[in-house]
Amino acid sequence: MSHILLTGGAGYIGSHTALELLNAGFNVLSFDNFSNSSDAALKRVEQLSGKSVVSVKGDIRDEQALRDVFCQYDIAAVVHFAGLKAVGESTQIPLHYYDNNVAGTVTLCRVMREFGVKKLVFSSSATVYGDAKQVPIPETAPRSATNPYGQSKLMIEHILEDLVRAEPDWGITLLRYFNPVGAHDSGQIGEDPNGIPNNLMPFISQVAVGKREQLSVFGDDYATHDGTGVRDYIHVVDLARGHLKALQYLQTHSGIEAINLGTGTGYSVLDMVKAFSETNKVPVPYQIAPRRPGDIAVCYAEPAKARTLLGWQAEKTLDDMVRDSWRWQSANPNGYSS
Repeated sequence: MSHILLTGGAGYIGSHTALELLNAGFNVLSFDNFSNSSDAALKRVEQLSGKSVVSVKGDIRDEQALRDVFCQYDIAAVVHFAGLKAVGESTQIPLHYYDNNVAGTVTLCRVMREFGVKKLVFSSSATVYGDAKQVPIPETAPRSATNPYGQSKLMIEHILEDLVRAEPDWGITLLRYFNPVGAHDSGQIGEDPNGIPNNLMPFISQVAVGKREQLSVFGDDYATHDGTGVRDYIHVVDLARGHLKALQYLQTHSGIEAINLGTGTGYSVLDMVKAFSETNKVPVPYQIAPRRPGDIAVCYAEPAKARTLLGWQAEKTLDDMVRDSWRWQSANPNGYSS
């Protein structure tokens, strides 16, 4: 019986993808060091799907631990989520980001090759576009990075491109995520960041539930309709379904493709605060704070390639995003430790 290996499978996007894969009939094996995730997420995925998940605790930099998994289980393909992902933190501890994200991916690919597993879906990021000169951003836009986190994703893209040039029988999709938000509509799984959230939606949710006093809006002097940064927010369930489509695509394709996963619509920080507050009938107090280093003004996707190649497009609305975020947060005020 073959499994899809999800590195970082207990994380926010990993757990939602695990659920979509199980519902589509795949067997799932999660390999996660639980540095920013909880085994409880996988238990809830099992409850929601009525199916079991193989969960192995391990670090992608640990070559022997990975080898043991490939020895013990028949792995058909890998979806590689495992990675550190906080832009601000990456500027403070860059070596940790390069070691974990870049070196970890090289180790993973080495073990995959050793066992003849050459199908890989990689969690890339819209940060590889740097401060893009055109929006919406197509996959052909020039790449650069404005912080070590983005740089680590860009380095991995180059490494995987070189790998496919050298060994064309690999099949790899580089999924460039825009801004994942929301939660499964059961309210059972969602985003549960360690400490102070780095992303907007969990911060808004934690303010709304009373865990934090107010939201800091970083910068109100960008060249946007209300001065706050504009991003392409995508519902995590849509994003998870994009991984399912990418896996199905790789069953009949080799080579490498970069594909944006976004809605193609940009919303500002204040748009999100207003939508959250109005849809959920809860106040979200905020203050304007200085810009953060490495942040850019506007970033949203041109999602046409995902439609053409994968037959995928985002289906959930802004209302769905804020409603599902609040359902998860209000039912689980302290995340998985509630």
